[in-house]
Amino acid sequence: MLSKEKMNRINELAKKAKETELNENEKHEQKILRQEYLAAFRGGMRHHIEGMKVVDPNGNDVTPEKLKEIQKAKGLHNRE
Repeated sequence: MLSKEKMNRINELAKKAKETELNENEKHEQKILRQEYLAAFRGGMRHHIEGMKVVDPNGNDVTPEKLKEIQKAKGLHNRE
């Protein structure tokens, strides 16, 4: 997760970009901050998905095998 200061800076730059043109330093800073944000978001999403267990309406585990392999490697959802 990105720090509150970085999130605030992303928002400041976005607001400024709507009102006026950003200078080269600000454009570069915005690009770097967006990359950090996307990396943090993707990491969090990956962590969330890797921890999921998919169950059908009958209560059967239908988690895809690829995901089960990842979970087994990470020691999640102790499997037989």
